[in-house]
Amino acid sequence: MPGRIARTKTAERVSEILGSREGRRHLADHGWVQGMPIVMAVPTEPINDVMGLVSMHGRPALVAMLDNQLDVLKFLYISTPNSALRAVEDWDASSVTHPVPVFGPSSESITYAHRFGA
Repeated sequence: MPGRIARTKTAERVSEILGSREGRRHLADHGWVQGMPIVMAVPTEPINDVMGLVSMHGRPALVAMLDNQLDVLKFLYISTPNSALRAVEDWDASSVTHPVPVFGPSSESITYAHRFGA
């Protein structure tokens, strides 16, 4: 169909979280800033492929992955490469990565399942 853009479930869920004030606040509490690159990945994707996409941005990024079995959107915060860290095979420098806790709306708001049609 002309004019339609193919979007993955991961991209749709990321858009939903970024479209909510509560979701943006949650991500910001864990390092996200407006305009930060978000790389979409699948949990089985080779880490070298994902890090290759992250490294193209040359700045911190989030990696978003949808766990289809649990229907949970997961994020990893990836720092910029740092030569002070021990380098790993195939990389000039290493980055620090930490998982962002799974987003869950506050008890006063609509449940996650209702809000995002899960």
